[in-house]
Amino acid sequence: MFFLIGFHIKTMKKDLGINMNVTDKKKRVNELPTLDQVLLVEDVLQNIDDSLIPIIQLKKKLSRKLKENTLMTILDYLESMNKITITPKGITWIVNTNTRLRKAIDTGLCH
Repeated sequence: MFFLIGFHIKTMKKDLGINMNVTDKKKRVNELPTLDQVLLVEDVLQNIDDSLIPIIQLKKKLSRKLKENTLMTILDYLESMNKITITPKGITWIVNTNTRLRKAIDTGLCH
């Protein structure tokens, strides 16, 4: 289950399936993103030319259409995993996999 930040307890209970009838649970399962959808959004965000992309442009760059709720769930998940930052101007990918940078951060620049 994805961790959704900023929602109050009542919403979290609903998302976790607490006090929901069978119809609500089936509906919620249909709204959850698949791994393919999450990877698709990650790939687009990692490979953008600009450092910042508005959500509207992100929707246009996706090779297939995602429902608004699904996309927002994916973005909330990526933000909670510290892979992206969402600002009023757009979304920025913040994960850096450069091993030299990681080594410099771990050991420091001065010996």
